[in-house]
Amino acid sequence: MKEVERDARELLEKALKAHMAGQFEKAIELYQKSIDIYPTAEAYTYMGWAYSMLGDFEKAIELCLKAIEIDPEFGNPYNDIGSYLIALGRLDEAVPWLKKAITAKRYEPRHYPHMNLARVYLMKGQYKDALLEIENAIRLAPDYKPAHVLRHQILAMLN
Repeated sequence: MKEVERDARELLEKALKAHMAGQFEKAIELYQKSIDIYPTAEAYTYMGWAYSMLGDFEKAIELCLKAIEIDPEFGNPYNDIGSYLIALGRLDEAVPWLKKAITAKRYEPRHYPHMNLARVYLMKGQYKDALLEIENAIRLAPDYKPAHVLRHQILAMLN
């Protein structure tokens, strides 16, 4: 790894620590410094996430699109765009982004886009589609409790 990449990675790690501590403005500054040194899909995606925590979903989407330009195989920005569109109430627009996250070559945690798709289908009253996505999420992450909770809620709606 080159020195610039290492420096950018260190700034990214500092940004993530600030982010996890709820210091979103500080995190955004550090993400930007990391990008200025060596732009990565991760830095753009996580900076978008920080903007989403501040309620700026349009800026978050814009940053995720930059992440996809850098690395179209990184699945996180696809799922994040889908979740931001859900937050904006643009459910139909969210679906193709979430489906792209599901098929992305490089993505963890892989069950998230299934959960988000289930939420979309649930909001649209498509309970069987929602159940199918929840089953996919549980298959990928059997210990993920929110998936089991949502599955029980969907089953209750189907009965």
